[in-house]
Amino acid sequence: RCHLNRRVTSVSAMVFMEDSERAASLARENNVDVGLHLNFSQQFTADTASTALRNYHESVVAFLTANKYAQLLYNPFLRKQFAYSCQAQLDEFARLYNALPTHIDGHHHMHLCANVRFGNLIPVGTLVRRNFSFWPGEKSLLNRIYRGAVDRSLARRYRLADYFFDLMQTIQQKKLPRVAALAKSRMVELMTHPIVREELDYIMSEEFKAVLQDIDLSCAFV
Repeated sequence: RCHLNRRVTSVSAMVFMEDSERAASLARENNVDVGLHLNFSQQFTADTASTALRNYHESVVAFLTANKYAQLLYNPFLRKQFAYSCQAQLDEFARLYNALPTHIDGHHHMHLCANVRFGNLIPVGTLVRRNFSFWPGEKSLLNRIYRGAVDRSLARRYRLADYFFDLMQTIQQKKLPRVAALAKSRMVELMTHPIVREELDYIMSEEFKAVLQDIDLSCAFV
């Protein structure tokens, strides 16, 4: 519904989950641009994942979910496990969609964790989701310095949007007009979760339709 009405221009999909096959079938039928939602923080639920993959993936999940700072640390003892899980997900995506992902992001944004970045696990040249963009004063200086450093390192290997915002946060903070203004000249990614009723109602509204009409969607994606 969102895609058919041009309210959403692309989606992200997980693999090795119980609904992955059906999701891929729907996306192919409707010619939806689909990216890979890399998963390093949740167990696989589909029976298509091999025993070896499950074992490697469980080690990765256990490490990253142990505490909120784990993603900042490079764990050399899990180098093989991260690489195996990432490549398996890329291969499974290609099998399900008969295509490469149009972009890559991550469940809980774990595609930005140290082991993925320092291991260069994502193919070079891929369109990769950057860190959230913030307006001046919204985050601490240390937080902004860290996120900026990560984004600069990503930009050396991958293609990035110029800005990345969360739809609900933008609406709640009454900053959608500022985001829309940026999208008129820069590449902006606006993340939404239509499964949340409030978000679905908004992106299907006439108000949001009017916002999109003033934007060249080749320079922005939702």
